[in-house]
Amino acid sequence: MRTIVSIIIHCTATPAGRNVTVGEIRQWHRDRGWADIGYHYVIGLDGTVHEGRPIDKMGAHCTGQNAHSVGICYVGGTDKNGTPCDTRTDAQKAAMLRLVKVLMETYDIKADHVWGHNRFAAKACPSFDVEQWKKEVGL
Repeated sequence: MRTIVSIIIHCTATPAGRNVTVGEIRQWHRDRGWADIGYHYVIGLDGTVHEGRPIDKMGAHCTGQNAHSVGICYVGGTDKNGTPCDTRTDAQKAAMLRLVKVLMETYDIKADHVWGHNRFAAKACPSFDVEQWKKEVGL
């Protein structure tokens, strides 16, 4: 088993309400030449947590951070015009919190090692302020 020390949160950068499947994301990533979907988990619009890349495999979601992190991606992240915004449904918010808590407990990850992708890349992803969210939910 690989050593996991952080969690990195992403979005699909798709419009609010547009359903995207793990299979579609997997194909997007394979079209880029990757071996598989880059994320370990994908949270659907209805809050269902889908497995992506196996957790024991290094992700392909954040340059320089993949070896020791878990990648979580929620479906959404832009408005209908493609402008980044927090589109998480209530179900996605609840599922994200549950998943992050389980991963933190399982891998003994502290809240200061739960980050948004934008901490490491000049991107809006995950289209919400992860630091503020952690405060709001008590992480």
